[in-house]
Amino acid sequence: MRAQYRPPGEGLLEEDVPARPMELFELWFNEATRARGVLYEPNAMVVSTADAAGRPSSRTVLLKAYDDRGFVFYTNYGSRKARDLAANHEIALLFPWHPMARQVIVSGTVAHTSREETAAYFRSRPRGSQLGAWASAQSQILTSRAELDTAYAELTERYPEGENIPVPDHWGGFRVTPRTVEFWQGRENRLHDRLRYVHEPSGAWRVERLGP
Repeated sequence: MRAQYRPPGEGLLEEDVPARPMELFELWFNEATRARGVLYEPNAMVVSTADAAGRPSSRTVLLKAYDDRGFVFYTNYGSRKARDLAANHEIALLFPWHPMARQVIVSGTVAHTSREETAAYFRSRPRGSQLGAWASAQSQILTSRAELDTAYAELTERYPEGENIPVPDHWGGFRVTPRTVEFWQGRENRLHDRLRYVHEPSGAWRVERLGP
């Protein structure tokens, strides 16, 4: 299974990229969003963590916000990823925009979002997703699907339509503060462009080209 990657224009060149990685990420993310006809869930990212013993694990999570402070996603704080991050704050993100022959790879550290920020996002979720955050003991072993469905049904009775659903204490956000952000653009003959932004102690970003 072979494919030639043909980028738009001249590919990814140092003289064309902005000084800060989030500016380029926003440009690429907007282009990925416009390509939703061929790119499903452009905000889907692979989140990789490692536990205290260094055992890695990965899963797909949805990006919910980004700005100069970093990338934000939400989860159950009892989940495997959250337990990993409690023991080891290091994290990696991968945005696999294959139909565009692009990837963005982030490495950095995490911290919890504030409860105010978490509550604001929680209230923006569809009602069913709010109930789901309560119903699911994420990453815990279930006896059957019926156990999950029963928990959800009980919650719909406890919080009828129109009643405010409180934010679970066990649920919230993580903000990833990037240390490096790599932009990967496919090119012909596997001579891909890889530009990596590296955060300097001064606060500036250094751009370096990596061999494909």
